[in-house]
Amino acid sequence: MNIYDKKQRWKLLLAAFAMIIVAASLWYTGILVKRIADEEKQKVRLWAEAIQKKSKLVAYTNRLFKTIGEEERKRIELWAEANKRIIYADNNSDLTFYLDIISSNTTIPVIVVNQDGKITNWRNIDLPTENDTAFLYKRLEEMKAKNPPIEIEVYGNLKNYLYYDDSRIFSELKIVLNDLIESFISEIVVNSASVPVIVTDSTQQNITYTGNIDSTVLGDSVMVKKILSEMKSQNPPFKIYIDNHKSYVFYKDSDLLQQLKWYPFVQFFVIGLFLIISYYVFSTSRKAEQNQVWVGMAKETAHQLGTPLSSLMAWIEILKAQNVDELTVHELEKDIKRLEMITERFSKIGAVPVLENENILSIINESVHYLRGRISKNVSIDIIAEQDDLTAKVNPSLFSWVLENLIKNAVDAMSGKGRITISIKDLGQYVYIDISDTGSGIPKNKQKTVFEPGFTTKKRGWGLGLSLVKRIIEGYHKGKVFVKESSEKGTTFRIVLNK
Repeated sequence: MNIYDKKQRWKLLLAAFAMIIVAASLWYTGILVKRIADEEKQKVRLWAEAIQKKSKLVAYTNRLFKTIGEEERKRIELWAEANKRIIYADNNSDLTFYLDIISSNTTIPVIVVNQDGKITNWRNIDLPTENDTAFLYKRLEEMKAKNPPIEIEVYGNLKNYLYYDDSRIFSELKIVLNDLIESFISEIVVNSASVPVIVTDSTQQNITYTGNIDSTVLGDSVMVKKILSEMKSQNPPFKIYIDNHKSYVFYKDSDLLQQLKWYPFVQFFVIGLFLIISYYVFSTSRKAEQNQVWVGMAKETAHQLGTPLSSLMAWIEILKAQNVDELTVHELEKDIKRLEMITERFSKIGAVPVLENENILSIINESVHYLRGRISKNVSIDIIAEQDDLTAKVNPSLFSWVLENLIKNAVDAMSGKGRITISIKDLGQYVYIDISDTGSGIPKNKQKTVFEPGFTTKKRGWGLGLSLVKRIIEGYHKGKVFVKESSEKGTTFRIVLNK
């Protein structure tokens, strides 16, 4: 199997393995995302239930406090009535019952004022200092703000006013119950809803509760609508009932869940980028090593050819001195010149060649003339040029090497029988040279690998000819060479040169 076929197969296997890893990672991440999303939804439901329970507890405590407040007012009214009865009682009346009523009030703070607003009596108020009237009047103002006064008639049209506050027991009960409610709700909310949550009324417009939402955002109606729309797009809202009124709970995924959704793609991007950079670095290093090998082999070849060439040139002189047939000597000289050109070509590998404006048609004619006598007679070579003086920047020695390789490949593709057409076109800044044959063609999946070192379809080929072509045209001449078209009827290689 060709080395590039094996390489392609390994690439496909590695790509398939990478796709399996990607699919498995996405599948597992999807499972994790679904689990976390379900847990978050459950926590939001628990949070919503806590809101419902809070609403019920608040309603219950309000009813309880109202009932206790009404009972305490009744007690104060009874206490005021007992005071009134004592005032209007005659000397023979039994006041024990009324005195018991008055003395039984040991918890409800009471202040009595006359019509002029002057404090005449108080009970169950702890003064910071004895007879601290400023403190008493301050407490009086607090009582006025909390509860309406109870009138007490005294001596004709004179009236006193009784003000009172919640009893110590009632106040302590309020504090304890409120603290229990708040601590219960706070613990549930903190432990349950780690995601942004909004509760609206039945219209889904007015916000009643929020959780993990920036308070500054809530003042902006546009931002609120945007957040609700974003939440609705991520998760459909669900219904709850608060104080027997329908409400809707909106929520969106937590930052952790959103990051987890994007994590595989970020991970694949980072790994992919690392692999691409690594591949580029290793590929560049490998190409640099290959170039060193190419240069070393080329220069060594040129060096090895130098010694026999010198010997052959000496033998030519000896043959001339011995009056050997001139035609034979002439042909030998031509081959020696050819070897000198080949040696020159190899010696230029790795060095920057000198590019000059040369007549392209002249170089092509010279190369074709040399090859005609050394290829099958059943192969015809036609040259089509728009003009005779078309020039481009080339190195004649290296460019003729390119032509020879392409023509020899074409001859091999036609099995020594067919037609080769070389057409030259002037397209302003560039010169296009198309070399077409009538061979069997190149499969489409191999048209890009034919220029790779080692690629060959011949049993004894080295796969270096087209690689040299690409290196000379693109590396040294800064041009382009590629398979323009190929089919069962033949192949066309195109060379693009800068004028």
